[in-house]
Amino acid sequence: MTPGEDHYRMNMDEMESLLKDLIWLNAVIATELIQITENTSSIMRKSSPPASCLSDHNKIREIALSIAERCNPDSALRTHLTGHE
Repeated sequence: MTPGEDHYRMNMDEMESLLKDLIWLNAVIATELIQITENTSSIMRKSSPPASCLSDHNKIREIALSIAERCNPDSALRTHLTGHE
């Protein structure tokens, strides 16, 4: 491997790490936005959001969580999300 190839490989590793971090962060943002939406809906309605919305949100939340855990399996995101009300 030439010095230039070695430098390129290090940059690719750094890029992969950065992409994993960004994907994880986007999943965190997505799950928090779902929670904000549910909370806002509850406040405006003075009751829980419709069951169909909660079901859909839970499915979306689980997909985002799955993506986040692939990128950062040691995060506390699942614990945090299961604590939301």
